[in-house]
Amino acid sequence: MPAEFVHLHVHSEYSLVDGVTRIKPLVKRVAELDMPAVALTDQSNMFALVRFYKAAIAAGVKPICGVDVWMHNPDDANKPDRLILLVQNNRG
Repeated sequence: MPAEFVHLHVHSEYSLVDGVTRIKPLVKRVAELDMPAVALTDQSNMFALVRFYKAAIAAGVKPICGVDVWMHNPDDANKPDRLILLVQNNRG
């Protein structure tokens, strides 16, 4: 039975400050755990998405594409807000 849990906030090696996860081992482990999907949300970039998408499809895992961005906080410019954006379909 597939796992009900899906990671929706994963940083890869392309999140230079805090990501250490490599794409192929991530997708391999998700498939081993029978998870139906996983999201890749690197910090302020989408450089890994093509590699992630191809690896996930090949492993039978639904890729959820996203990004982790910092937004201007009008109340305190020194404390930006964080926003995780996930792709729903080809339109948004």
